Amino acid sequence: MDFSLTEEQELLRKTVRQFVDKEINPYIREWDEKQHFESSILTHLADLGLMGVCIPEQYGGSGMDYNALAIVCEELERGDTAFRTAVSVHTGLNSMTLLQWGNEEQKQKYLTPQARGEKVGAFGLTEPNAGSDVAAMQTAAVREGDYYILNGSKTWISLCDVADHFLVFAYTDKSKKHHGISAFIVERKWEGFSSKAIKGKLGIRAGNTGELFFDNVRIPKENLLGQEGEGFKIAMSALDNGRFTVAAGACGTIMASLEASLKYCHERSTFGKEIGKHQLVQQMIAKMEAGLQQSRLLVFRAGWLKNQGKRNTRETSLAKWQACDYAWEAANDAVQIHGAYGFSNEYPVERYLRNAKAPVIYEGTREIHTVMQAEYVLGYREDKPLSNTLPAWPFEVVKETVK
Repeated sequence: MDFSLTEEQELLRKTVRQFVDKEINPYIREWDEKQHFESSILTHLADLGLMGVCIPEQYGGSGMDYNALAIVCEELERGDTAFRTAVSVHTGLNSMTLLQWGNEEQKQKYLTPQARGEKVGAFGLTEPNAGSDVAAMQTAAVREGDYYILNGSKTWISLCDVADHFLVFAYTDKSKKHHGISAFIVERKWEGFSSKAIKGKLGIRAGNTGELFFDNVRIPKENLLGQEGEGFKIAMSALDNGRFTVAAGACGTIMASLEASLKYCHERSTFGKEIGKHQLVQQMIAKMEAGLQQSRLLVFRAGWLKNQGKRNTRETSLAKWQACDYAWEAANDAVQIHGAYGFSNEYPVERYLRNAKAPVIYEGTREIHTVMQAEYVLGYREDKPLSNTLPAWPFEVVKETVK
């Protein structure tokens, strides 16, 4: 096994890091205080080819491997979770799902402009009473001729006020429970669609998160993703991609916490020596380093499986669970190392701690992933082959048949 990065991946990491240091870090404290999402960052990311970094070139992407996406997410979250979240949702949850499940017409119409960064995609699954319990959703779509009539709402949706396209999940046959859920591509401009941001969040305040509302939204039948009743499978496969990016981003939080702590350890002295000389501080630093290295290995293993075209639900779940827990612990220790100053936004570590809480909850809580891993080991859970899979990397160019 070769764990070294390619020259292309090293250049990518350097490029994103420089971008974060120039375009995000100097302003993030102000954006966080004002609860402001700086949407121009998405335009800059598109200019760098990062909104579709792992999407095949034939669909407007950069054609890099899936671990390239992990590198982008790690470096973006080193700046702030808000912008990693934007890429997670746009690329991981939406674009990669279109790549996996969309037909050619849908890929050309929606995936291609998203991969180029001309349009922004989002993901609508969670509802007020249906988070981890997806089957409890109330949103429904009723077929009427050539349209589906969509009614309901979603909450905690990232990019709610920013995205142009949404993957929305709704019941088309409630009597079938999980097998009665379908997936749809919904456009913001359609009549009956509205959104509202949620303010006052504990963390990720520089992100745009909120609610979606559907009041008799007419969805053309061509915008059904996959087949009727495949929505639950599509949503779970999308979460494999989303969780992969969340795990990678958690590595960025650990890295940021470690970098800030190292800097402070050399600046601050107590009892006649740098605080880095104190063994209990060293213990916290060592935990951060161990968490970072272990989490990266778990993430890159999941990415390697994606590159091979193999299902990775189990491995991605483990990476998401462990990396997010390590990130929370790293941010908490970073605040402790900074002492009273860690309690103030004069230093970035208090923001890291606030931001690190959400990933422990969303895209499968810590408790959900704990149970999943136990069930895999005990033999109670087994992943069945999917009818549609992500394309292996390097991507093959699929040529349309000429008639």
